Amino acid sequence: MAEKVRFFNTMERRVVEFNSINPDKVGLYTCGPTVYNFAHIGNFRAYTFEDILCRTLRLAGYEVKQVMNLTDVDDKTIRDSQAEKLPLKEFTARYIKAFFEDLKKLRIHPAAVYPAATEHIPEMIELIRKLFDKGYAYIAEDKSIYYAIDKFAAYGKLANIDRDNQRAGVRIKTDEYAKDSVADFALWKAWDDKDGDVVWDSPWGKGRPGWHIECSAMAMKYLGATFDIHTGGIDNMFPHHEDEIAQSEGANECKYVNYWLHCAHLMVNGEKVSKSLGNFFTLRDLENQGRSGREIRYVLMGTHYRKKLNFTFDALDQAKETLRKFDDCFVRLAAANGNGESDAEAKAAAEKAVAAFKAAMFDDLNTAEAAAAIFGLFHDANKFLAAGTLSAEGANAILDAFRTFDKVWACLDVDAALTADNSIPAEIEALAAARVEARKNKNWAESDRLRDEIKAKGYAVEDVPGGSYRIKRL
Repeated sequence: MAEKVRFFNTMERRVVEFNSINPDKVGLYTCGPTVYNFAHIGNFRAYTFEDILCRTLRLAGYEVKQVMNLTDVDDKTIRDSQAEKLPLKEFTARYIKAFFEDLKKLRIHPAAVYPAATEHIPEMIELIRKLFDKGYAYIAEDKSIYYAIDKFAAYGKLANIDRDNQRAGVRIKTDEYAKDSVADFALWKAWDDKDGDVVWDSPWGKGRPGWHIECSAMAMKYLGATFDIHTGGIDNMFPHHEDEIAQSEGANECKYVNYWLHCAHLMVNGEKVSKSLGNFFTLRDLENQGRSGREIRYVLMGTHYRKKLNFTFDALDQAKETLRKFDDCFVRLAAANGNGESDAEAKAAAEKAVAAFKAAMFDDLNTAEAAAAIFGLFHDANKFLAAGTLSAEGANAILDAFRTFDKVWACLDVDAALTADNSIPAEIEALAAARVEARKNKNWAESDRLRDEIKAKGYAVEDVPGGSYRIKRL
């Protein structure tokens, strides 16, 4: 039986205990990318949060079915594909491929299904039929079909919109609109010249779906009329998620989603992500600067998902150094051959850290407390190693705890560190031995020179008790 977990349910504005519809199974829908460009670092903050959520649920013992849509037809994809004079499918295929490459680099576990909007037009048409039957849909003068929000009394319940004090629009055909515009939204857009050859037949004439209907139709197909969890960035809450609720509950006359989880915005150097500010970074931009997906993931996990995350290059530098220290610790643990006096204490520390880690992650993904458990065991491990009283048995208990952490963290890479080529070149060994001799002779200038030469060649030499030393790759 799965362990109990708690989440902040946006609909209720409080942390509540999670209870799945089906025992030990979770149906989860994630708003995926609109594939008109490379995803940027702000997008990946949301996808990383959702990956942490899925991994935490699995750690708790749940079987997770995650569905992440691919929006491959909307205002933006049509606009930009026409600007490049490419067929829509060819244009979006480039960015879909890049998106999957980026997910892999960030160690984001694949979803069970990645439904593309263009492959689910019949499901959208059927959903619109239902909305007509229930009196929520109507055809306007422009031949497009709109959702009449006044017919859905609960409209605004997710975003807590006071409709009486909002500027009421008449109809909005575009996919995205301002937060102060509570208005009927397009379910099906009648074809016009701007759409070019992007068009489908429907009972109401030629056209294409609105953005909001896409997610409702695909979520219902793969997860049912009511499912457990829906996630996305805070900017998706209104209008997108609000409109999804109105469509789905209007058509099916039942609750759409039991738990809504939203992550906060990502800032770059304290400012909102914007091309005009020069802080609009894709994963490729960061890779070209020598950054790894491992380091980027570590930074994206650095703040609780409901708090704004400030992404900086200093944080990436710190992540690289921190992960190097973890790698070094894992290698030293694997080589531990002490007398075992610390083994019992090490096993107890590992067990305590795993319990604290799980308690933190099961409490609304409290990554700060979980990180405290990880670093607590890291410091304990270094203490035991420094004492030289840890045997392989005690060391393996600690390594197994870090493997458990990495079921969620996915960037500690215990076994990769242990299988990496950690051999030290003979040249470096000779320089380190010469440094020992210089220190014995109290030739401190020569000792410092040799230390700097070793560092310039990509290694560090550290003195350890007893007059010995340790060499590690930088």
